[in-house]
Amino acid sequence: MSYYKTPRFPSTNKIKIAAAVVTIIVIIVILAESIVIVEAGHRGVVLYLGAVENRVLGEGVHFIAPFLEQVVPMEVRTQKFQAEASAASNDLQEVQTVIALNYRIDPTEANKIYQILGVNYADRVISPTIQEAVKASVAKFNAEELITKRATAKSVIANAIRSTLAANDIQSQNVFITDFKFSEAFATQIEQKVVAFQKYLTELNNLRSVSVVANQSVAQAEGQARATAARATGESQAIKIITSQLRESPEYLQWQAISKWNGQMPYALGSSGFPFFQLPLPKAQNQTQ
Repeated sequence: MSYYKTPRFPSTNKIKIAAAVVTIIVIIVILAESIVIVEAGHRGVVLYLGAVENRVLGEGVHFIAPFLEQVVPMEVRTQKFQAEASAASNDLQEVQTVIALNYRIDPTEANKIYQILGVNYADRVISPTIQEAVKASVAKFNAEELITKRATAKSVIANAIRSTLAANDIQSQNVFITDFKFSEAFATQIEQKVVAFQKYLTELNNLRSVSVVANQSVAQAEGQARATAARATGESQAIKIITSQLRESPEYLQWQAISKWNGQMPYALGSSGFPFFQLPLPKAQNQTQ
């Protein structure tokens, strides 16, 4: 009876294969831990055994010390933060508003921001900054001025937000104030005041129209008076001229009668009468008479 024995591989070969596999895995892990890719719009904060290093990685591929260093990404693109805020005006009117802020962190100070504020810096700094800036700024204005001087109030709030965030290396790009909301009683009061002012403007325009008409009437009366005075002056001068003519030539009245005669002979009753005009007689007859 024969026995067949299965051939065995030498134990050394198994060890070599295992060692090779382990080596390849270690190399892959080391390479994976050594290569870091920072995405576009981000900066990499390098931590060495948990401590923040004084360098910031830009976009792209970087090599770090495996197992000793790690990279925390920080977004440096423009972001939006919106918050509701309430405050009391200078005349103690309750005011509510919504602030929308466009901001970005300073790319060169990303490691400092992470070290002091962490990744959730928006909730830790931006939100309370908006609340405090609105309260401090709104208190400088009366409620009515927040409406009539909206641009000024917005500028004061925006400057307060910018100055506070700049101290924390956060750049404020745009500050938007969507609206100011007041209590119903104050809103009704403002509406009534606006209506009263509109009525005042209407009455003022009516008064101006009446004044214009009155001035026109006065101007017409003065013009008529000047025309009457001119006519009277002209007639007076005409009378003076006529009187002067009569004194120099009594026949002027006969000339006027002839110039206005309609061609019909006048009728006269009685023995005595004043001739309409004296016809010229021949010289011989005049001499005989």
